[in-house]
Amino acid sequence: MAEDDATGENQDQDRVLVVFTPSGRRRRFAKGTPLLQAARELGVDLDSVCGGRGICGRCQVTVSEGVFPKHGIESRADHLTPHAEHERRYAEKKGALPANRRLGCSAMVVDHVVVDVPPESQVHRQVVRKRPEVRAIDIDPVVKLHYVEVAKPELDKPSGDYQRLCRALEEQWGIAIERTDLEVLQGLQGILKEGRWRVTAAVREGRRLVGLWPGLHDNLYGIAVDVGSTTLACHLCELASGEVLASSGAMNPQIRFGEDLMSRVTYVMMNPGGGAEMTAAVRQAIAALAAEAAREAGIETTDIVEAVLVGNPIMHHLLLGIDPTPLGTAPFALCTDGATTVSANGDLELGLHPGARAYVLPCIAGHVGADTAGVILSEAPHERDDLSLIVDVGTNAEIVLGNRHRLLAASSPTGPAFEGAQISCGQRAAPGAVERVRIDPETLEARIRVIGCEKWSDEPGFAEAVAGIGVNGICGSGIIEAIAEMFLAGIVTADGVIDGAAASRSRRLSASGRTFSYRLWDGPPELIITQNDVRQIQLAKGALYAGARLLMERLGVERVDRIVLAGAFGSNIDGKYAMILGLIPDCDLERVGSAGNAAGTGARIALLNRQARREIEAVVRRVEKVETAVEGTFQEQFIEAMAFPHNSHPFPNLAAAVALPEAAPAKPAQPPRKKRGARRRM
Repeated sequence: MAEDDATGENQDQDRVLVVFTPSGRRRRFAKGTPLLQAARELGVDLDSVCGGRGICGRCQVTVSEGVFPKHGIESRADHLTPHAEHERRYAEKKGALPANRRLGCSAMVVDHVVVDVPPESQVHRQVVRKRPEVRAIDIDPVVKLHYVEVAKPELDKPSGDYQRLCRALEEQWGIAIERTDLEVLQGLQGILKEGRWRVTAAVREGRRLVGLWPGLHDNLYGIAVDVGSTTLACHLCELASGEVLASSGAMNPQIRFGEDLMSRVTYVMMNPGGGAEMTAAVRQAIAALAAEAAREAGIETTDIVEAVLVGNPIMHHLLLGIDPTPLGTAPFALCTDGATTVSANGDLELGLHPGARAYVLPCIAGHVGADTAGVILSEAPHERDDLSLIVDVGTNAEIVLGNRHRLLAASSPTGPAFEGAQISCGQRAAPGAVERVRIDPETLEARIRVIGCEKWSDEPGFAEAVAGIGVNGICGSGIIEAIAEMFLAGIVTADGVIDGAAASRSRRLSASGRTFSYRLWDGPPELIITQNDVRQIQLAKGALYAGARLLMERLGVERVDRIVLAGAFGSNIDGKYAMILGLIPDCDLERVGSAGNAAGTGARIALLNRQARREIEAVVRRVEKVETAVEGTFQEQFIEAMAFPHNSHPFPNLAAAVALPEAAPAKPAQPPRKKRGARRRM
């Protein structure tokens, strides 16, 4: 991901900064460069089968408009050339392009621009690895069905149809209805007549009538949604059985406004109406996922009567249409940290049953949100005697430490490096991305495995197996393993320096200015790991480890009994390699595991068991919050944690399982100093 910052040394007025999302790849290009050409030079996944002649229409992109302080630019639609012949011809043959869409082969850059490549324009779709985890859940949904036979109206006994329905529910089921949705009343008489006075009522929490069907209606559905900053995951469940009927996932469309959370907060600050844009984008995406899951399950979206959602505080606020900017500066105040129940349609516009409600789990602190509450509900550390360290690894790492006696939580700003962003050859998880790496410590030769292929690169048939997907870049799990293997092979020193002395042992190392780089894959395209790539991982893993150690210090412990890695990224990294790099503290490797999408599992538990909602609302009130941004020892812990695996902490369990380099670690390099007044990066 070659990058010249907008305020960098090259100030040539004929070159402008082009940023592609969601990949995050960027570089300066000469004015007049077609977007499709820029995408190809950067290795951006932008489809085109017609050779750039404006025939296929697959290279459609969208300009993200607004001020982007992270890149130091303002992006506008007129920073591309006006619609030209290719686009006019395409419109005549296949219809006008959707609003704000351009053809990458026709549009040329004339000024700084941020361009979003939508999923349908990508050859290799993002792999949203947030499958539902197998979990035993006690089924007690908040909405239940009740079949009743209602007395017919009689001329000499005047009574409203609604009153007789309520009387039937009380007599036949012992349910006293206290409130009824207006939509139910509006359709009630027609439904009673259609069902010949036999109907099925959907009652929420035993007292609110939210739905009515003629005759016997025996299925109700709900969705559990994990609103991640990078990806969204939706699980459609049958409420009576708890069965997951379908799952759907997608990239969070808010990425086009900023790769990390603070970039999105800054976008809201700098662009009037920016918050409303992001709110609308994420709600539309969730509605689309619900519709996709419903189609797969063969049901109507109007059969979905309940939704449960989790997300970090900024995602939580943007989803609910709450201004997130107070979360961008100390004291990082939440608008509300309580659980919230709103109309899924009237408030969130999700296109579900008219009476559907959306329950959002409670947040814990300004940087520890409803997603962490979901993780706690899923992993239940508050019910265990042993000491658990649970890490939900993402753009912002949420950390929970404790047991039944005491729980602490914190958040560490790891940034997007673990997801392939800010890495020179990085990409998000998609077919063709390197996800596994092994390096021979003698020859320093590498072998790789990519998403979409089970073969290693040194196995017969690998080239044929990847012919259709290619080897395109390296995703988060791949960069973790690559740098860990480089450390074990002596290519990278304990203080994170690519050792130029190793160049005499292998052609894969070469000088790159004043530093060295390692060629992981010969290509095409070449995949090269640079000194800056190593440094980005050091910064990310140092922040994560420092956050965990702060919690351990607060609890007064030196060891943990088990470590759980959660989240889409955390669940796909090998715990051994995470420990080699020092992402996590030392622990018995047999007690380091993954929890999958624990936040989504927690949402599913809350969807299917109403008592779980009361449980998590009570548990989060006793979680002790540790704010890393104001902890005096965080910077010291962070600096020490820059080394592999750590500058001073011993790793006896790891050393017993892995042959670590014998050389004593050098003092790690100082990370870049923050500018005065800089806000916390999330």
